[in-house]
Amino acid sequence: MATLVCFHAHPDDEAIATGGTMTLAAQAGHRVVLVTATRGEKGEPQPGVLAEGEALWERRVVETHRAAEIMGLHRVEFLGYEDSGMIGEPSNENPLCFWQADVTEAAERLAAILRDVDADVLTIYDSHGGYGHPDHIQVHRVGRLAAEMVGVDRVFQSTMNRDRILAQMKQRPELAAEFEEEIESELEGETVEQMKRRAEAAERGEFGSPEALITHAVDVSTVIDTKRAAMAAHRSQIGPDSFFFAMPTEVFASAFGTEWFIALDGERAEGAPFSSSLFD
Repeated sequence: MATLVCFHAHPDDEAIATGGTMTLAAQAGHRVVLVTATRGEKGEPQPGVLAEGEALWERRVVETHRAAEIMGLHRVEFLGYEDSGMIGEPSNENPLCFWQADVTEAAERLAAILRDVDADVLTIYDSHGGYGHPDHIQVHRVGRLAAEMVGVDRVFQSTMNRDRILAQMKQRPELAAEFEEEIESELEGETVEQMKRRAEAAERGEFGSPEALITHAVDVSTVIDTKRAAMAAHRSQIGPDSFFFAMPTEVFASAFGTEWFIALDGERAEGAPFSSSLFD
């Protein structure tokens, strides 16, 4: 059996992006370790969730451990950096935030955990962090360097299949409408400059990755209920009426029933099938 370490930026990222992969690995008898760079201090709490005087980061730590328990994970670690917020926000300049962290120092923190658990497989994010979030980009940089320090040669970049997302939205107009409504809701507090940067990133194709670059497709449909329950554990961020849970069960399974990865320094021959396991 092997040890899988999944490195994420904030609480709830792990359930959304790799929750099924981690659950399947744990069920197969592998040791699964979650490392989160920040405690998600800059998240937007759902109304009425926090107790009086309760800090958001405290609740998000509890939620992370609850989600880990649901998925059957063996260990949870936090690197100790603060949430940087979205790109272009003043919080990006916080000297304690992950975006401002010295990459080598942060990699040494992660490397210490990788050595301690004798990691065989590491997941990070793709080079633009899926959608340009500074903490996600930093996960890619720090994760790559930590893997080099320790000698972990099985490194996979979690991503989204851009081609499949666009195809699904064309096939299901109602899903596209819900997605657009959710994005509009999230953008309500953004400045014009931030919106401009998002639009430019979308034009450059910095949302997910094209299917031609993706090497691994992990079918997590058999544990989709567990993945959804792990997402629901992050109640301070993902409310019962959120975009995720407004989807009918079959639509959710279609949208989130496969988790996509790009093998670091790997490639898939044109027309070749996706690899289906990070352990093969």
